Amino acid sequence: MTRLADRVVLITGAASGIGRLIALECATRGATIALWDRDAAGLEQVRDEITRRGGRAHCTTVDLTDREAIKAAAAVTLDQLGTVTVLINNAGVVTGKTLLEASDAEIERTFQVNTLAGFWTVRALLPRMVAAGDGHIVTIASAGGIAGTARLVDYCASKFAAFGFDESLRLELKRTGAPVRTTIVCPFYIGTGMFEGVTTRFAWLIPILDPAEVARRVVRAIERDHARLIMPWFVHTTFLVRILPVPLFDWLLDFFGISRSMDGFRGRQQGRRNG
Repeated sequence: MTRLADRVVLITGAASGIGRLIALECATRGATIALWDRDAAGLEQVRDEITRRGGRAHCTTVDLTDREAIKAAAAVTLDQLGTVTVLINNAGVVTGKTLLEASDAEIERTFQVNTLAGFWTVRALLPRMVAAGDGHIVTIASAGGIAGTARLVDYCASKFAAFGFDESLRLELKRTGAPVRTTIVCPFYIGTGMFEGVTTRFAWLIPILDPAEVARRVVRAIERDHARLIMPWFVHTTFLVRILPVPLFDWLLDFFGISRSMDGFRGRQQGRRNG
């Protein structure tokens, strides 16, 4: 099991939403939290919230679309806090636009934050984990990284890539004998405001997820070294449904309302992080 007490846990997109809640959960378990986000004021609020509860936290303002900024931030964190034992790549953005409505810059930013930032953080922090003989890398992907849907072409593609990143990295670490574990997290829509306005046809089967419960389950999955966390359980059926002919697969996504779930999307604001 992964013990969080007296370890350094780095969380991207930590200024709000799921990132904030995961930070609070880890802090209650005695971890020192490295908070990363571009929202400096939000980071300070989360840090203060943790310290008021007797925890330890350190803020680093970083633009996750900037590879060099990520490298510099990692160097600062390693220098000030020591080896990062648990890295949680949580930050994400969503445009909620069709492929033709989204701008080139918005599409590129989706991949920079949702996918490439994970590459750069792992490359910066993994060598110290390997040297220390202990590490855990968590990728917050999405159910949209298992099955695509309309108005999320860039988002789903970036999360499919994140899913593949975790899977390949896990196998690579095992192949090389590196003492580092990975966890991929694929939740359905979470009620943080990032996906404000989305709908689910069968809420009893595929509910909009409660943020606090998601955070608790993520931390439990880390502690128990679970390689995969998919929420709700029904999303697991996607793997089986994929063996069906494409027309039937598409019909099922439409029947369960997945294909139309973004029709009422408003979002917190365009490009807002899920943090």
